Amino acid sequence: MTHISTDLTTAYAELVARGLSLDLTRGKPSPSQLDLSNAMLGLPGDGDYRDAAGTDLRNYGGPDGLPELRAIMGELLGIPTDQLLALDTTSLPLMHEVLVAALLTGVPHGDGPWRNVEGVSFLCPVPGYDRHFAICEALGIRMIAVPFTDTGLDLDTIRSLVANDPSIRGMWTVPMYSNPTGYSLTVEEVEALVAMPTAADDFRIMWDNAYAVHHLTDDPDPVIDVLGLAAAAGHPDRPIVFASTSKVTFAGGGVGFVGGSPANIAWIRKHWSARTIGPDKLNQLRHVRFFGDAAGVVAHMAKHRALLEPQFEAVLQILEERLRGVASWTRPRGGYFISLDAGDGVATRAIALAKEAGILVTAAGAPFPYGDDPRDSTIRLAPSFPSLDELRAGIDGLCTCVLLAQQERAAAAE
Repeated sequence: MTHISTDLTTAYAELVARGLSLDLTRGKPSPSQLDLSNAMLGLPGDGDYRDAAGTDLRNYGGPDGLPELRAIMGELLGIPTDQLLALDTTSLPLMHEVLVAALLTGVPHGDGPWRNVEGVSFLCPVPGYDRHFAICEALGIRMIAVPFTDTGLDLDTIRSLVANDPSIRGMWTVPMYSNPTGYSLTVEEVEALVAMPTAADDFRIMWDNAYAVHHLTDDPDPVIDVLGLAAAAGHPDRPIVFASTSKVTFAGGGVGFVGGSPANIAWIRKHWSARTIGPDKLNQLRHVRFFGDAAGVVAHMAKHRALLEPQFEAVLQILEERLRGVASWTRPRGGYFISLDAGDGVATRAIALAKEAGILVTAAGAPFPYGDDPRDSTIRLAPSFPSLDELRAGIDGLCTCVLLAQQERAAAAE
């Protein structure tokens, strides 16, 4: 019979007695990261309100966003300026808007509104981003979870599903340093996604390139030209690209971007124009003044890396010391998250134990549609926000909770 270690129960009692109050739930920039952009608070400055063409940005107009900023981000994302719009302060409203428009009116070269499709569905590689899933759930779009394999996307399953089910109209993906695994798609995977036959002619890939410039290594993963690959494969309208500066400058006070084929961009522009006369071009101008050019963004993100890299290294070191051989985890090369596989049936109990000890972790199941992790094993770790000392204490305490939850499950099974 398996017995729960006395040392472990004592360690957990001591952890609870410490009265910690640590929040590891979301991948928010730390105050130190936000401080990196404080110079923006004084920009664009008194009397600076015209773009390169001399347009007065204090007034209405400019529905596509500031051309200078679109050129900077277009260079980083591999998207031509005229195929990239700067419309909002974050990218999530743009994703929501695109899906609402698709449901109400359909997409270019489609067969009508998606709301008329019985059981309209999206593929969701998992573990994935909970806010993507929240959009689908709120809009009544059925989600089909497709777990990653040991080597990446389960392309065989994806191909089979989209080829045989016309209700599947789209797929979510975070192509670089994905949330929460940190996985980046390969060129071969992207070529397969944009070329695969689909039962629905208007199938769309929601390409959320949220972490395109968020590197943690000297040899960063490359930005893949998904629009070029899709056009070459004969499906130029398939990808719709999203990005933002939310974790580059100020969260909620940045700029959201959407890119796509000329047909997709014309369609998005038409729907967005019914919502607003134009975006906050002064906010966009201050981003231009702050960055200067694409190289300025790269230099700024190197400062982010200097703050984030020690955080990630600390988490990985503690996981190696405490959980080696009894759990597994990802080792991301960029982005904001580490995905911990705590073992079948362990995540919910470990997170509950952590909460009792004052350590808040993202809810079990959050990286899965409908909050349902079939194995109850995934715990999303967000190293960015706490101080380094708080992070070390929180991850070490969480490891104690994982070990205790594992032993409890083993004992209950005998």
